[in-house]
Amino acid sequence: MHGEYKTPSGKLVVVSFGVEDGRLSDVVVSGDFFLEPPEALADIVRAMEGARTDLGEEGFAGRIRDALGVGVEMVGFSPEAIARATARGLG
Repeated sequence: MHGEYKTPSGKLVVVSFGVEDGRLSDVVVSGDFFLEPPEALADIVRAMEGARTDLGEEGFAGRIRDALGVGVEMVGFSPEAIARATARGLG
């Protein structure tokens, strides 16, 4: 599955994933955004991996916010943008 969302600032967020037993699997997050430190992308993916597909946008965004450490800077996108792209992929 594949979902995209263009943020109000014009950055594209793309989330690709599979679904197994009602949970996200093989999650890949990409786009033309900036993340500092870049290693925080692995934390975002881990937060989404295994998430129930029925969480909805707020649930997905909450998982991402909880996974990000202090000092992580998301430039041009947000946990909500990733959540919206995921929800769009789920259709």
